[in-house]
Amino acid sequence: MSMILFAYVVRVGDGLPLSASTDSLHSKDLQECKRYLKILSKILGAYPGRGTVKSNQLQIHFNSLQGVAYMTICCSFYPTTLAFCFLEELGVEFVSSYDHTKVHMVSRPYAFLEFDSVIQKIKWHYNYSNRPSLKISVGNIQQELKVNPPRQVNVEDIVVTNGTLNGQLHFYSGSAPRHRLEPVSAVGILSIVLNIMCGALNLIRGVHLIEHLSQDDDDRKGNIIAFLTAFLTCLIQCYLFLFYISARTAKALTAFVIVCLCNLYLFGHRNAWQVLFHIGVASLSSHQTLSRKLYERPPELGV
Repeated sequence: MSMILFAYVVRVGDGLPLSASTDSLHSKDLQECKRYLKILSKILGAYPGRGTVKSNQLQIHFNSLQGVAYMTICCSFYPTTLAFCFLEELGVEFVSSYDHTKVHMVSRPYAFLEFDSVIQKIKWHYNYSNRPSLKISVGNIQQELKVNPPRQVNVEDIVVTNGTLNGQLHFYSGSAPRHRLEPVSAVGILSIVLNIMCGALNLIRGVHLIEHLSQDDDDRKGNIIAFLTAFLTCLIQCYLFLFYISARTAKALTAFVIVCLCNLYLFGHRNAWQVLFHIGVASLSSHQTLSRKLYERPPELGV
């Protein structure tokens, strides 16, 4: 029976995954634990050295050395000393296989995925011989763990530190992070430019009216509010086009309606062609926002 289930090598500074074991086991508990592990890998700067996370029937152990962290998921009854021996041996092999400068220069995730063959070899040895190789001294690791015990990290601490606790847990592998918006088209860029221009015109007209505002001029106050509201809504339309947020369709349609109402209210300060231009730009921006769909990112090669 395998007790070391998964191994992961990550760069501490930015959480970039460098390598991982490509395992075929896909139990619910293991997948959940992998989610915790990948959240933790993004914030390892807050947990230097050795640490352990307990998650149901599994445990995460990690060890950070020279800017690289070695992480593993084990069964809860697997000896902690052997788990850290395994991580120590992974570190020895990784450092001997790859230049330190190259490790810190790469920008592509899983740039050293071929290291999986080494991980599998070491993992098999620990799973089926239940002892470390001659490269690692169990006594030394035991003594180090006694002097500096691994930090016990709670799952809740990981999620809160990562800033993802908003009433429920949103893991890295959830629906939004696994998707991204389609690339911006030329028409989309045009809609952004026109929207910025309309927003600037609204701001200029609003500021101009503020400068000539008298205390009893209620009509002008209403026009100022309309101009500034239209300005803010143009900015919101740009944001909705560029970034994915929840209820995006409803918010895009609401923004379009607000722009229409503001410009209809300002009819008289603007002629019919100007009103139609602003509404047309808002319509183009809304269409581009609703047309820019999400597409699924490719899977992570089974890791």
